[in-house]
Amino acid sequence: MNLRSLRCLSSRLGGALNVFDRSMKRKQKQWASSLLDSDKYDYLRDEVGSRVADRVYDVSRTFPLALDVGCGKSHIAEHLSKDIVEHLFLTDVSDSSLRNRRKCEIPSHCVLADEEFLPFKENTFDLVLSSLSLHWINDLPGALRQIHQVLKPDGVFIGAVVGGETLYELRCSLQLAELEREGGFAPHISPYTAVTDLGNLLGQAGFSMLTVDTDEVQVNYPGMLEVVRDLQGMGESNCAWNRKPLLHRDTILAAAAIYKEMYGNEDGSVPATFQILYMIGWKPHESQAKPAKRGSANISFADLSSLNKLQKTNEKS
Repeated sequence: MNLRSLRCLSSRLGGALNVFDRSMKRKQKQWASSLLDSDKYDYLRDEVGSRVADRVYDVSRTFPLALDVGCGKSHIAEHLSKDIVEHLFLTDVSDSSLRNRRKCEIPSHCVLADEEFLPFKENTFDLVLSSLSLHWINDLPGALRQIHQVLKPDGVFIGAVVGGETLYELRCSLQLAELEREGGFAPHISPYTAVTDLGNLLGQAGFSMLTVDTDEVQVNYPGMLEVVRDLQGMGESNCAWNRKPLLHRDTILAAAAIYKEMYGNEDGSVPATFQILYMIGWKPHESQAKPAKRGSANISFADLSSLNKLQKTNEKS
């Protein structure tokens, strides 16, 4: 059973999965944010953070109080102005990330907190943001319910997560190399959420007026080893409990050769694809537009058919 099926089952049964080692993920983020050259690995988070900020501007309202869940080094706030977000709370599981956060003009307050356990009261925030953090959550349905809970009525959640097609080049290359060299393969790329599930999860959490869209960011690298190095620098190494701790040298070299042979560019570089899923959901409020009740239409399909025939007759005459 894959992560998609498990999360849907978990949501129906009200249980929580334990797919990821959250302690390991915290250590990975701590290590990555403490690197002296950590900024050079922020290109993906910066790009996606700016795209999340664009969606905030599209809402065309001012938010007195906002929350960034799993903010990392605050890759969204630097793209926002205090005219749009007046005050901001930043939360992350890594205190090193919070200490090394980007400067922004919005008055901000940092809170060391796990994305799975938000320490805020109900109906607190006008806006909740999250970028490239929730894909490491064990109980994603539960996390979305908590986000819904801390939002005020008519508040909005705008987020981005890594989608299921992410790093398919690396995943396929490693699997083929292990099959060839070791006779079987283990998961090395973390399982991610499918775009087809995201709307259902948001709806089950209580959100309305949903928007889900997908985008791809493709980055070129000198080779597969540089892809893996940058993932480590991002704090995005696999932390699933069933991960294989080590790869044989022969398998790594074979995977790098397969990667270049199957996906390599003409200039010798190799691409790595990141599928990004963007989501927007609103906490219901009586002021929001509601769909018309079923059967309340003033015209039937038969009437429409008659009107179309009459229009065609008039056009001929």
